[in-house]
Amino acid sequence: MHARSPTKDARLKRFIKALKAGGFAGDIDTGLGTREVLAIDNSVYRVPPLAAIFPRRPNDIEIAVRALDQSGPEPLSLTARGGGTGTNGQSLNDGIILDTSRYLRSIIGFDAEAGIVRVEPGVVLDELNAFLAPHGWFFPPSVSTASRATIGGMVATDASGKGSRQYGRTSDYIASMDVVLADGTPLTIAPLDETQAANVAGRDDRGSLLAAEVKVMLEAAKHHFQHVFPRMNRGLTGYNLKEALPEKGGLNLCKILSGSEGTLAITAAITLRLRRTPKSKGLMVLFYHSFASALGHVPRLVEADPLAVEILDDKILSLAQNDPVWAELGSLLGEVDGRVGAVNFVEVAGDSSVEVSAKLATLASHLEGDDTAFLTRSVIDPAAIKAAWSLRAKSVGLLGALEGKRKAYPFVEDTAVPPENLAAYVAEFRALLDQHGLSYGMFGHADVGCLHVRPTLDMRDAADRELIRTVSDGVQALTRAYGGLIWGEHGRGVRGEYLEEVFGPDLYPVVQRIKSLFDPGNRLNPGKLAAPAGSEVGVLRIDEVPFRGETDAEIPAHRRPMVQNAIDCNGNGACHDWDPADPMCPSYKVSRDKTQSPNGRAALLRAWARTPDPEAEAALKSSLDTCLSCRACASACPVKVDIPTMKASFLETYYARHRRPMRDYVVRLMEPALLTARRFARPSNAVLDSWPAKRVLTALGLVDLPGFCDRTLESRLREEGIALLDLSRPPTESGSVIIVPDSFLASFDIGPLIATARMLSLLGFKPVVAPVLANGKALEVRGFGRAHAKSNRHLQRTLRLYAALGWPLVAVEPATTIDARRHGADFLLPIDVFLERQLAGDGNFERIRDGGSLFLHCTEATSDPKAGGRWQKIFAHFGIEVDVVSVGCCGMSGLFGHEAEHKEMSRAIFELSWADPIARGGAMATGFSCRCQTKRFGQGRVPHPLEVLACHVAGQGSGYGGRQNG
Repeated sequence: MHARSPTKDARLKRFIKALKAGGFAGDIDTGLGTREVLAIDNSVYRVPPLAAIFPRRPNDIEIAVRALDQSGPEPLSLTARGGGTGTNGQSLNDGIILDTSRYLRSIIGFDAEAGIVRVEPGVVLDELNAFLAPHGWFFPPSVSTASRATIGGMVATDASGKGSRQYGRTSDYIASMDVVLADGTPLTIAPLDETQAANVAGRDDRGSLLAAEVKVMLEAAKHHFQHVFPRMNRGLTGYNLKEALPEKGGLNLCKILSGSEGTLAITAAITLRLRRTPKSKGLMVLFYHSFASALGHVPRLVEADPLAVEILDDKILSLAQNDPVWAELGSLLGEVDGRVGAVNFVEVAGDSSVEVSAKLATLASHLEGDDTAFLTRSVIDPAAIKAAWSLRAKSVGLLGALEGKRKAYPFVEDTAVPPENLAAYVAEFRALLDQHGLSYGMFGHADVGCLHVRPTLDMRDAADRELIRTVSDGVQALTRAYGGLIWGEHGRGVRGEYLEEVFGPDLYPVVQRIKSLFDPGNRLNPGKLAAPAGSEVGVLRIDEVPFRGETDAEIPAHRRPMVQNAIDCNGNGACHDWDPADPMCPSYKVSRDKTQSPNGRAALLRAWARTPDPEAEAALKSSLDTCLSCRACASACPVKVDIPTMKASFLETYYARHRRPMRDYVVRLMEPALLTARRFARPSNAVLDSWPAKRVLTALGLVDLPGFCDRTLESRLREEGIALLDLSRPPTESGSVIIVPDSFLASFDIGPLIATARMLSLLGFKPVVAPVLANGKALEVRGFGRAHAKSNRHLQRTLRLYAALGWPLVAVEPATTIDARRHGADFLLPIDVFLERQLAGDGNFERIRDGGSLFLHCTEATSDPKAGGRWQKIFAHFGIEVDVVSVGCCGMSGLFGHEAEHKEMSRAIFELSWADPIARGGAMATGFSCRCQTKRFGQGRVPHPLEVLACHVAGQGSGYGGRQNG
């Protein structure tokens, strides 16, 4: 890999000129920000490209490949990239990156009768299966990164995943591929039967010539296949020579291209065969005292022919208990204590719950008298099964959350051996890692012998970086000894240096000749898997590609604490989730720009921290300007990469050397001003509605600000007979509950606070409302660190004074409640937590069928996965059924949506997942910002759930015998 040079820059300019002349309709980005973000993936490497291009239409790929010829006598290289989740640098290169994930995301055609779908390469696996689900079809390869893995990327690595023993891998489902060859020729490739393969001989079109030459090579070499290719489900090699020459005759070039990692052609579209979706699934969870006993039990489990057997060790289970997913597992796993050394998840599937129950019973019968597992649980509940597989999918990210300087890395993550050899192999594998003093977690597809292992290293330490070579060579030798491969699932990438050893002296030259046929100039993803025969430039070596840890080590000591959380980001890409209803990173979801994601922002934070380059600082500032500071990443990211906290620290540092915008100073004074202005609502609103104020707000870039409530909170409370807290005369009545109002509800939306007090009164409590408190959240978001610290100290002191009175403290607004608890006030209870604790058993109200739809604040949904269930229980107690709608961010997030430059992005975020369900009516929303947003872009203001519930309970009369709690 080479650094940028004047020669390369000149070639880049010629390439871009040729792109534009050819009519390229996509994006062309040479900025440092994009190059820095695309320099990394989910591997240990960092290779900045010269530029990135994002094609908007398939023929943009042809234009891009042809433009390489115009870049000069030594043409630039082109490397395709999809989701960017590669664990071995598959899509990293120092030339041009062609990223299909931004625009090439169309499902082009679907034949529901035949079960055939045609897609562009940037379509995400989960997105495709969500489209297919209503029609009863699915695309089976089930990778743990399904929420962001693209179909093009899955073709490139011939991905498989859970259930591959029965479902096979990606290449098994390819009906045809539209590709662009290295000379810009578009070509459709499909499997040929014996007659079709014979007929290509003698034709002079490009596709026939390629097919004919490859067939001749394979026929001449096929007697070597049985000695080279492992006899196992995960015998993945890339350039799959054996399966390209089917036993029944013919030729399947799709098998050559699948797993070739973009080294032979660029994929423009894929036509896939599908399978019918099982109507029901069941899961048996087996608990073991040790990982070794769990591994040893796998062959016995496989005898029952389940769909999948997945294994997790004790380290994964321990880490998972600190992740939101644990709350969803409920009774399936129960309390995991020191007895549990591993679990096996065994899945079965069928066309009915009766069939699945019978399969689980057969499995249980098969294991009767077998006490290898000390505990077994079975479920057919889809939610429990989904939660279990969600835990399994998060295993990679969870290992990234290990504390200490050493972090888990994936360089030997996906080894595979025949399942009958797995236990013995793992024993030696563990001995190798223990020999070098490395910690690790283990999990994976036990039924096919594919185990995921991430040893922990400090990649900033030169000695630990040297272990990449030592351990990799040792594992390569081990897998060969046990009849397996060092790569069983995640592709080869930089590990392609071992390909020559795997194929051997008889078949590796065939691989080189195939590379020569497709890409004689070595332009497509050079350095990976193979170089053309006779090429002066060979494949990359695992310890000669720049490591990310080397550049992280350059970060000065005084900046490391500020960006340590960014250094911890392992590139697993969970923040690139395609689903609009997933709350994490709304700015990425509407832009599809990886620089506007937690993963991208972490990369830019690291770049800024290690260099004084103004371009790095500007790129980071631009990226953070679109961060909503919603904090979803702080909870939903498996590694807990908390971008808003690092953003606040960066802004404080940045504005120590740059002039702040006037709007920031207004925001700094805004909350204290609210506490005064809300008491004079009518004149305050009149001022805000005046043309001078509107001109000032326009100049400040603020739009659609809410108006103050006509009545003050205090006057409404007095009208309701609700007591106000006076510390000189603290409440003494049994059943008192102190409501802590925040400044935003108290100023703009007092209805939920009044409803909370009413509801508590109806339940027999004695509500007492504390004075309105400033929470200081906006100060933190704007990078006023010292001012925020001072405000927070005051808030925490005051809350502790209230708590010392001995009565429960409750709050209503999720954003400010979570923030106060995050800074130490864990005794401040969200109102739903308090109510759920008080309401035991069934209420005595008449049952009604439907109470509407509940929309949770995104921060609430990610930081507290049980919140939706609590609200459902509270409503159910009073005979009301509510549906918790799965949505992402509403797009408001404090002041973000009120900033003029963000209004359109705010609207686009709202329309992603909120607009349609809100339009159906009957909605309730827990968040103040969310209610503001629905009033602005939806069907008017929606109520808080307590406003709905208080009206319902009051309407049923005052006979409810509520429980008092002092």
